[in-house]
Amino acid sequence: MKAILMLEDGKSFSGEAFGAQGEVIGEVILNTAVVGYQEMLTDPANAGKILTLAYPLIGNYGVAPKFNESKMVWLAGLVIKEKTRISSNWQAKSSFDGFIQENRLLTLTQIDTRALAVHLRQKGQMLGIIATNNFESKALLSKIKAFRAKTPQTLLPQISVKKPTPLGKARNKEKKVAVLDLGITQSISAQLAALGFSFTLLPYNSGVQEILRSKPKGLIISNGPEDDPALKEVAANIKPLLGRFPILGLSAGHQVLASALGAKIIKMRLGHHGVNYPLQNPASYKGEITVQNHSWVVDTDSLSKIKTVRITAYNLNDRSVEEIESKKLKIIGAQYCPASPGCGEVNNVFKRFSKMLAKE
Repeated sequence: MKAILMLEDGKSFSGEAFGAQGEVIGEVILNTAVVGYQEMLTDPANAGKILTLAYPLIGNYGVAPKFNESKMVWLAGLVIKEKTRISSNWQAKSSFDGFIQENRLLTLTQIDTRALAVHLRQKGQMLGIIATNNFESKALLSKIKAFRAKTPQTLLPQISVKKPTPLGKARNKEKKVAVLDLGITQSISAQLAALGFSFTLLPYNSGVQEILRSKPKGLIISNGPEDDPALKEVAANIKPLLGRFPILGLSAGHQVLASALGAKIIKMRLGHHGVNYPLQNPASYKGEITVQNHSWVVDTDSLSKIKTVRITAYNLNDRSVEEIESKKLKIIGAQYCPASPGCGEVNNVFKRFSKMLAKE
């Protein structure tokens, strides 16, 4: 089925569509990772986005339910160069094609994703529309303009748990934490369980009393969609808890934490979406390679005005803030995705948070 991707600046790419028909509009983001397509599709942080995968061949290792990061696919649309005709992996339970069809995700294939990647890097991230039934440029651009003019709607009520949900059994009371669920992924839940945490998922809009009712030793603000309008409400709810007990903010949760401190969150021209992003700790000069998935970042200048907070990691490519810490306020914020190093290991940021809890 013929289809088109029209970008907000008038640039268009023609290809073939499968999975669904019609039109979808969303911000077009580019991910450069070679693997992980299933995890990206089911990551709530990508909700409402049109995801472009830079790697040219997608689907060659199939799909397995255990690699889903959440209960469903959250993307508005997907853009790829080529889908494989076969898949080969001992863990695969179904094909990529079947997964797309089952989830009715409008997917555009046969696109020169290299040319699209170069365009986005030159012009910056922007809105786009995938259409299968209308290829008239003026009409599509008009729809993008109308979408831009609309008041953004929050996706957090759909993503977050509806009521407090206990998970895991702690080995000791010091590892009982509350998790404000903005879209926590299965891989992060697994790491918390591996460290022996007992955690209760709380709805995104839980107030101070609701959080304290679970009697946690600490609080984790999870990852999720970073540009959601409801995050301002979340930051306001968190502000009275600063300094009361250890708090860890992850990705979008890191931005919420920074907002509660009074820092500004600014849009990047081209976000960080992929793997192998290098960080540097300014205190030790040690480097680290990370997974990242963000288009917004905490403003450095606004952070410098908060004397109790220090920046503990910069992105080596553009010096953007990737981690903050305050021993006085007992907080850690990580902009990068705290992925497991592999083989069931736990990311170091969770170990540091665990040590912070132990000092209480």
